Amino acid sequence: MLGEMWQFRGRYKILHMTWFAFFLSFVVWFNLAPLATSVQADLGLTDAQIKTLAICNVALTVPARILIGMLLDKVGPRKTYSLLLIYAAIPCLIFAASQTFTQLVVSRLLLSIVGAGFVIGIRMVAEWFPPKEIGLAEGVYGGWGNFGSAAAAFTLPTIGAWIALGATNPTTGEALLNWRGCIAGTGIIAALYGILYFFNVQDTPPGKVYRRPRSARGLEVTTKRDFWFLMLMNIPLTGILMLLAWRLMKVQLYGTETMYLVWIGLLGLYLFQAYNCWSVNKDLLSGKKRYPADDRYNFSQVAILELTYLVNFGSELAVVSMLPAFFEGTFVLSKAQAGMIAASYAFMNLAARPGGGLISDKLGSRKLTMAVLTAGMGIGYLMLGSVGNSWWLPFAVILTMACSFFVQAGEGSTFAIVPLIKRRVTGQIAGNVGAYGNVGAVAYLTIYSLLPTWLGGGTEPSPAILAQSNTYFFQIMGVAALIVAGLCFLILKEPKGSFAEHHEGEEEVVETPTMHTEIKF
Repeated sequence: MLGEMWQFRGRYKILHMTWFAFFLSFVVWFNLAPLATSVQADLGLTDAQIKTLAICNVALTVPARILIGMLLDKVGPRKTYSLLLIYAAIPCLIFAASQTFTQLVVSRLLLSIVGAGFVIGIRMVAEWFPPKEIGLAEGVYGGWGNFGSAAAAFTLPTIGAWIALGATNPTTGEALLNWRGCIAGTGIIAALYGILYFFNVQDTPPGKVYRRPRSARGLEVTTKRDFWFLMLMNIPLTGILMLLAWRLMKVQLYGTETMYLVWIGLLGLYLFQAYNCWSVNKDLLSGKKRYPADDRYNFSQVAILELTYLVNFGSELAVVSMLPAFFEGTFVLSKAQAGMIAASYAFMNLAARPGGGLISDKLGSRKLTMAVLTAGMGIGYLMLGSVGNSWWLPFAVILTMACSFFVQAGEGSTFAIVPLIKRRVTGQIAGNVGAYGNVGAVAYLTIYSLLPTWLGGGTEPSPAILAQSNTYFFQIMGVAALIVAGLCFLILKEPKGSFAEHHEGEEEVVETPTMHTEIKF
């Protein structure tokens, strides 16, 4: 497969077009961060308001990944990805035209839905690649697409300065960035690619049937016990949204009474989701239906993968947010130096995530790969917790990149297993697992923001307190990863047909000339 990877035909054309769709969705999702200071200066926003926009940027991603997974299983990845990319232009244009903070908040909330694009490609790639190669294929899709966040950080400021035609701030003399043009431009490019994607991919290879669930209203389970397990694992998805609502109240976006109303609405959302799951599984729960042994799957496997993605992707999003400040404060570096060093963490995605998938393909045990990579991540975070200003800087950077490899390889290993759990509900499973990554990010970032206050007794934290909070933060992530690694060793099972030539219920599909079409414009 490695030798054929650079071809642009057949399944490799689908892979390349799909990872680039994910890449653009991440460019759009992360287009605020590199332009935040320009937005703040132009509209006179406070630091608290900018942080609020960052929270809004992930607020609806959790429920969106669930809903996108349901839509994906019903209508297929081609239509779902195309619609999402076209939709991305709407909140981008609203944000670019915003004049008030309220308009900015609404547009970022709408834009957070675009962050759900990841789960779509998981099923698209799984339809085109056999189980024995699924790890590398999903790793390429996730790793190369995920690089969109770093690409946005590196390119948007330069593009913003270019389209500002060299204008400078009359007070400070600093170069101005045309942030409105950048934000609008990313949305328009995503929408145009969505149209291109629609006319140049198909959901399955010719002759292969796209398998849909009996109902996409909720996740189908195959035992009564698994239904109640599903209800339990859905609680954190609602709980993290309640935590986000509390954080928005703390930054004074709204009052306590409004927060309580939001909480009531979120509880209603949980009950509605539970009702939909009951509707899908009511015959099973009433005893009218019983799945044969060969059609069952164990929901505990989904739950373990949700936890692995919580500790790996959740921690990645959290660490990317705090790493520049960590290096700047620990080693007394400039913001530019600290930012470049911290960027090495994100750069590892290009090789680490495909590497994790490849290891999962070649090692002969997806379970062992998942457990070892998660354990390595935990040890890496515990070691990062000991980094101080007495350390040799190059060694700290090497340790950071090594830890990053285990984190992102673990992400690749997670989604080397997801498509093998139960074929017809792959989209919903990927949506649930992906949503837990955002649960982890919000939980870790909340802990990180509160640690200095807790350790400092509510007073302004000193440099020593900040250093101690960084240590505790890495240790918390390390211990969580080691606990999940233990669960992988004890509970995770090797998926049936992990290294088979074909997916369950599939006949061999031979590539035909119709699969070698060129891109249509």
